[in-house]
Amino acid sequence: MLSLGSSRCLVALLFVTSCWSFQPVTPANRRSLDRSTLLFQSSVEAALGQPTELPDSLEDGAQIAAKACADLIEAQGAPGRCRVDFDTSAGDETFTLLKQSTEFMQCMVTSLCYLQMPELQLQKQDEMMKVVTAKAELAQLEEQYDEIAAQVQAMVVAGTANDNDNDDNDDNDDNNDTLETKKEELSQLQQKVDALNQVIARGGRDPDFVYNGPIARIYFPDEGNAALARRDWLNPPNGGAPVVPPCVQFSSCGGVQTHDVSKDQLVFFFCPKASESESVETILELSETNDANNLQLTVFVNPLLVDMGVTGFGMAGRLLRERLIDPLTNAYYLRTLQWGALTRVWPREFSVWQEDENEEGGYRLIRTCPTLPSNPEVEDIYDIANGNMQEKKSSGMLDSLGDFVNGMMRL
Repeated sequence: MLSLGSSRCLVALLFVTSCWSFQPVTPANRRSLDRSTLLFQSSVEAALGQPTELPDSLEDGAQIAAKACADLIEAQGAPGRCRVDFDTSAGDETFTLLKQSTEFMQCMVTSLCYLQMPELQLQKQDEMMKVVTAKAELAQLEEQYDEIAAQVQAMVVAGTANDNDNDDNDDNDDNNDTLETKKEELSQLQQKVDALNQVIARGGRDPDFVYNGPIARIYFPDEGNAALARRDWLNPPNGGAPVVPPCVQFSSCGGVQTHDVSKDQLVFFFCPKASESESVETILELSETNDANNLQLTVFVNPLLVDMGVTGFGMAGRLLRERLIDPLTNAYYLRTLQWGALTRVWPREFSVWQEDENEEGGYRLIRTCPTLPSNPEVEDIYDIANGNMQEKKSSGMLDSLGDFVNGMMRL
């Protein structure tokens, strides 16, 4: 049986294969590509102003987020920047944001790598075929094993009966020879079964495989988290298949940056904090200005780069927000609430959903917004939808002051 990581990779590959396939540009297919571009532009225009549906599962949300990032870079050009926010804690602080969004990050990175690096699709398809072949062979071997094991069991029982009846010793010797032969066959079959199970556990990947293609680099807030990901994401403790493609490498925002970034095609900043904001800007500039210029997209996942305890409310915090945070497009946003959820998939609207057991899917849409609403605005939307307050008709000076304070609190 495939591990959870292998299953996610398989689902991600099937998803991206259905969304996008790589073809080199030739005169024969240029017209087709032009039509595809027009269709893509039309689909983006059609999605503008439309509400965002809630995902069916964590994996579904991660794949949708990856597709939104890929669509955004196709629309805006490379190198691009965007952000992805994923918080399903609903206010529960038992786990850190990095910890509770790790599985989402693994699946999103996997999906986006397959979308943006077509050579990975070919490799994964080859690995999937090895798994399918191994499973088919394993089923046949298990049938043979069960059949021979039953024969051995019958021979053991028969041999015991013959010993009790004191039959001819020559017959007993023949039976013993046959029994040993069958046991040897079982041993050989078991070795083959173990080898096939290893192929399946590794997801079809050759243990001696060395990847030399473009890189997707994930920057963690510190080296400790990067080291844990290096161990657990690529070499799971249970010996299963890696949960991310071989193109993924792990780094940290802190310390001296000595690694080669010339092959970096995708860059992810995973939960960067305000204390790493200076390092993030330095790394970002290095990645976007290196001579190789292979970078397609930088994705900030759950960024916490502005914090009043670190950057303060003054000029430093405001300049950092204007320089680094505000220009980032929300490619994907999902935050669960005590009573519902707030979500967005680019280029659709931010959509506020409320739990409702009478609705199909368990949620009903109560408001869409062109921009990300603040926390008080989200609560107001809920109260208005449920008749707990009247919708504001105009915005006075005090309301404007309140909006300013809320904006400062979001820093």
